[in-house]
Amino acid sequence: MRKAVTVTIAKGKKLDVFEGGTSSPEIVKNMLGSTGNLRAPTLVVGNQLLVGFNEESYRLAFGFGK
Repeated sequence: MRKAVTVTIAKGKKLDVFEGGTSSPEIVKNMLGSTGNLRAPTLVVGNQLLVGFNEESYRLAFGFGK
């Protein structure tokens, strides 16, 4: 998370984008699911950290546009 330029967290259809480089309590709280475990899937793509699944954010991260 500290090396990422952006941290994108998907919760259902909701998408939160945070500036990377820090490990603020707000980012960590959003990364965890209802059970307290890290949301899945979690991927590092280049300088982005993707947590949870959101089709649009994956398309953008992998260079497929909309």
